[in-house]
Amino acid sequence: MTIARDLMTPRPQVVKTDQTAADAARLMAEQSVGALPICGKDDKIKGVVTDRDIVIKVIAKGRDAGGFPAGDLNQDEAVTVGADDPADEVLATMTRHQVRRLPVIDGDRLVGMIALADVVRALPDRTAGDLAEVLSSDF
Repeated sequence: MTIARDLMTPRPQVVKTDQTAADAARLMAEQSVGALPICGKDDKIKGVVTDRDIVIKVIAKGRDAGGFPAGDLNQDEAVTVGADDPADEVLATMTRHQVRRLPVIDGDRLVGMIALADVVRALPDRTAGDLAEVLSSDF
């Protein structure tokens, strides 16, 4: 059985809540990723920031990315999966929350990130196609 730990990219780069949107964008560019987990001073996950979040919530509104706190870009509650959750639970969580990337936690510690592409590579064609269809629809 494939579990989240098998699908994830381990030790993801994070942006801290007290860093800026510009810091997050710079880290994304350096890592060639479209999303980063946001962690607080306690190193616990607070949410995820995407490149789209930066464009929509900061740039498009004329805000200064260099002064906009990354912590203000997180969601109300972080959607995560456990490191030992089966792949079908990862798929169900992505579908239920209509997200393309999920932080993976072990207890309350961030251990990895799973992207839609990771799931698609690991699941049978029909299941992956169903997920892609759900995530491509208008929310």
